[in-house]
Amino acid sequence: MDLKTLKALKPSEFENAADGYRAMGNMASAAKDHIDNQIAVGMRNSLKGEALKAAQEQLRQLSRNFHYTQVECSLISTALNGFAFDVDVAKKKLDAALEDAGTHKFTVNADGSVSYPAAGKASEGKKPEGGKAHGVTDPTASAVDQQAATFDPNPNFKIAQGIANRIAHALEEATEADEKWAPKLRALKADDDLVVSGRDWVDVKSDTGGVNKAAKDYLDLLKDPPKHGTPKENASWWKGLSEEQRAEYITLHPDSVGRMDGLPADVRSEANQLVLAETRGVAQGQLNDWLKKEPKHYEPYLNPMTGTTMENVQVPTEEWKRWDAKRKEIQSRIDGMDAIQMRFDTYTDEGKRPYLLGIDNKNRGHAIVSIGNPDTADNVATYVPGTFAKLSSVDGDIRRAELLQRQAERADRHHSTASILWLGYDAPQSIMGDASETKFADEARKPLNDFLTGIDTAHGGHVNSTLIGHSYGSLVAGETMRDHPDVPVDSAIAVGSPGMGVKHADDLNIPRDHMWAATARNDLINLAPPKAGFLAPLNPMEYVRLFDDHTIVHGTDPTTDDFGGQTFKVADGKAPGSDGLMPAHSQYWEGKSLNHMAEIVTGGRP
Repeated sequence: MDLKTLKALKPSEFENAADGYRAMGNMASAAKDHIDNQIAVGMRNSLKGEALKAAQEQLRQLSRNFHYTQVECSLISTALNGFAFDVDVAKKKLDAALEDAGTHKFTVNADGSVSYPAAGKASEGKKPEGGKAHGVTDPTASAVDQQAATFDPNPNFKIAQGIANRIAHALEEATEADEKWAPKLRALKADDDLVVSGRDWVDVKSDTGGVNKAAKDYLDLLKDPPKHGTPKENASWWKGLSEEQRAEYITLHPDSVGRMDGLPADVRSEANQLVLAETRGVAQGQLNDWLKKEPKHYEPYLNPMTGTTMENVQVPTEEWKRWDAKRKEIQSRIDGMDAIQMRFDTYTDEGKRPYLLGIDNKNRGHAIVSIGNPDTADNVATYVPGTFAKLSSVDGDIRRAELLQRQAERADRHHSTASILWLGYDAPQSIMGDASETKFADEARKPLNDFLTGIDTAHGGHVNSTLIGHSYGSLVAGETMRDHPDVPVDSAIAVGSPGMGVKHADDLNIPRDHMWAATARNDLINLAPPKAGFLAPLNPMEYVRLFDDHTIVHGTDPTTDDFGGQTFKVADGKAPGSDGLMPAHSQYWEGKSLNHMAEIVTGGRP
């Protein structure tokens, strides 16, 4: 950047432009919310059939466009503010150098050099002549020039050289800012197909990383969130930010904001919906790349008995089987993410509005979804799923949260209920082995405690909180309550439990009459031997308890008198058959079992 350009440059103009883009992003955000929460909901309540389907798809696309516009405008705003900040530093250095030059009556030339007049001790009636100092930024060259100036008979030379060097440094910094930000700003543009695709969201993720890195000095002015902060510390930090700073944090650090316990549910959900869009875009890109690598599908069948190939018989190759297994894994995770998005696209009642309180595709994938706003609900039920839970199968677990929320509002029509699926941990994926170990629950208990404390913090008042653990999830719930005496839980429910990691209800730090448990008669969890780690190798139809000491895999059976809690009645459940080995283990979200859980969640007694 040359001297003339930097002198004329006004950083405030870029800040004003940033404000304009921020305002545009806010309008896009408001338009998206209006479409999602009013227009689309109204249509779903008034239209049916093909007309609704066509209108909804157009609205979803329009909503995605506004969402993309919101994020990109926010990134542009941050980039402009970052450039204004960087160039303002250089501009102030230049202005200070020019002011010093004027004070000494030096002339600053168009190339940044500084002309100085004759001065110093006269020799033969003549003062040392004036001259021109050219600025340098190289430390070695600068040191040499300063040393030479020290011995120059004209004292103005040393002063002029210092001013010229400052000008050179200012121009260099301004040039670096321009070269850093110009490509970043050029990159912040969409393709021209008017459709926001997964590839576009991958670009958003890349753009975010670029702006975040380039704007480090500018963003350092913002107050950093507390490192490993408690929910209360997180909430205090958030309240101390301006609206602009909050918007910048959501755009530049959506994953951090989305998982920050203690922040309002709508803030976390906004951040996590951005994470969801970006994560799905990345996964779709992975799938597209993997599909291009499909190996040979079939090969002739080799008869193991004769060692010869059988004519006209083809079987999948081993390489293709491995390829297809990975394809299915990637696709199933995409399906899980689509199941989450579907809730935002189809809800019809504000009381059942979904809030995405956590999402990632790490390890087995995690998701935390609330049906209803936990910040304003009178009752909050948090459901922890058990063995086999993962992102790819999250649809069924969200469905359970929905069923409970619906039944709870029927049970108590005068108070609102938010029902949360908390898949915030890596659940065991096998009954034989994994489910007998406590390590999965050990790693989950602190995150679950922080989450529940965060819900309580964000609520701002007393909320009736119920923690529900199904299967291995009851061990997660039990360990959390056991090891965190202050966890804000009023009541607990364990269904199909292999044990809660304690011997007695008193170990859970809630009144024993607030601890409820039930296990269906035909649930094969009844055959779990003490600490054996697997179901007893009996005929599945033999429903007999093997042990009389009430000890099962992870502690005392919570449905027994020895445990000391309360029990409620549930249906016997289906016996193992064509629909699976453990159908009764999955039937707690229907019939009398669901009714009783809803009564407990709303503060009643079944």
